[in-house]
Amino acid sequence: MAEHIIELKGVTKYFGEDLIIDNMSFFVNKGEFITFLGPSGCGKTTTLRMIAGFDLPSSGQILLHGEDISSLPPNKRPINTVFQRYALFPHLNVYENIAFGLKCKRVINTYRNAKGEEYTKRERLTKKEIAAKVKKALEIVDLEGFEKRSISTLSGGQQQRVAIARAIVNEPEILLLDEPLGALDLKMRKEMQIELKKMHDRLGITFIYVTHDQEEALTMSDTIVVMSDGVVQQIGTPTKIYNEPANTFVADFIGESNIFTGTVVGKHRVRFCGKTFECVDDFEQNELVDVVVRPEDVKMCAPSEGTLKGEVISVVFKGIHYEITVQVGKYEVVIQSTESRQVGETIGLSVAPDGIHLMKPKYTTNVFDGVITKHNTVRFGDGEWECDVTQLYPESHLDEEEYLITKEGEKIDLTDTEVRVEVGLNDITISDEADVGGVMGHIISIIYKGDHYRLIVRTEENEEDYVFATEDLWNEEDYVSVIIPKDKILLSLKPKAKEDEA
Repeated sequence: MAEHIIELKGVTKYFGEDLIIDNMSFFVNKGEFITFLGPSGCGKTTTLRMIAGFDLPSSGQILLHGEDISSLPPNKRPINTVFQRYALFPHLNVYENIAFGLKCKRVINTYRNAKGEEYTKRERLTKKEIAAKVKKALEIVDLEGFEKRSISTLSGGQQQRVAIARAIVNEPEILLLDEPLGALDLKMRKEMQIELKKMHDRLGITFIYVTHDQEEALTMSDTIVVMSDGVVQQIGTPTKIYNEPANTFVADFIGESNIFTGTVVGKHRVRFCGKTFECVDDFEQNELVDVVVRPEDVKMCAPSEGTLKGEVISVVFKGIHYEITVQVGKYEVVIQSTESRQVGETIGLSVAPDGIHLMKPKYTTNVFDGVITKHNTVRFGDGEWECDVTQLYPESHLDEEEYLITKEGEKIDLTDTEVRVEVGLNDITISDEADVGGVMGHIISIIYKGDHYRLIVRTEENEEDYVFATEDLWNEEDYVSVIIPKDKILLSLKPKAKEDEA
């Protein structure tokens, strides 16, 4: 059984009132190459900094070999960090940069006195010991003979190797790498990906790597932790993450995907894009599912031979394959193939059962906690909305003073009544005109699902999310008004707490 070298247990991190990491738990095995992958602002670097000790968790524990190190300062942890900005000393040469930490280091040596008694002394490393360690580090990063070179004469890739050598020369148990290849050009990044993996194999120490680049994560990692909004979305091997994404965010973020809304119509049978397909995942009959089909798993064939048939509307050469978009009724299907097709051509499409991955939808409706106001509107999700409060009591109506009259004739003032609010995904629209809706927010997520986009709008005040479907294309970070018609807001009374019933 692998040894857990690092473990996070229920770690939460706030900066002021902003929640950055939300109840995160996972472990890292000794000797593993694990990558935190996610978009900018998802909490990757904050997690890394907490492991390093530069930031402290607001709650939860960080364990090293089972011991709580949550409050331990960075210099007391057997961990070194390589940053995106290499932080090398420009006035020191390569040797001096790598040796800098060793010259500051103290080690405990054991001696015997004339009487044969053991005693210890805390001492600096000798020049010979430092030279041996620097030489070994330079060999690992393939920079032998660069000892006297000035930092300013090195390329970006060489400077990165020096930064890595400086980090590994102290022989840490764990090496943290915070987007270390971000400043390099594409060709150098690809070369350094291979080199980093080789270094990891040679050193045998634990690498914890942060990136927003999917290719880096898939190329180098033993395990990937996919993050979004400070929450772990999925943990698994690169193959598992790619072939069996846990949700639409992972499917959309890792590689290219066709994502559709489908319905399970039988055992190992799913219907999407208007047709029924054989699949390998087993869900309940009539269950709504998200369907993921990777573009490389869609095969082109004669129109009469495919499960689907459509017209080619776009062909783009991507270097190693063609990306072909086909209009199948109201749906768009993207294909990656080494074969090309002509725009306007009608072709057939087929997908093997193991090329279809089903997932439980993360979002099926919007549910909020709400409160009825004295004006018989409802406050929820940082906004205030017109609504039909008579839903709360069957066969009720409002009198001339706007009080609710029940079927039995009871007069009720609904002010401050707590309610459950439900709004369907197809019942929300947005506008770029300010204040035409009940609340405003920024678009934080856009996922295309074959014939529509699934958007998430987040408010600023309490970061409430509105999830909905639209055929219109918007841009992430657009600031928009959220519009919900009065008749689309479903209200129900919240069950009273037990103490209220007593």
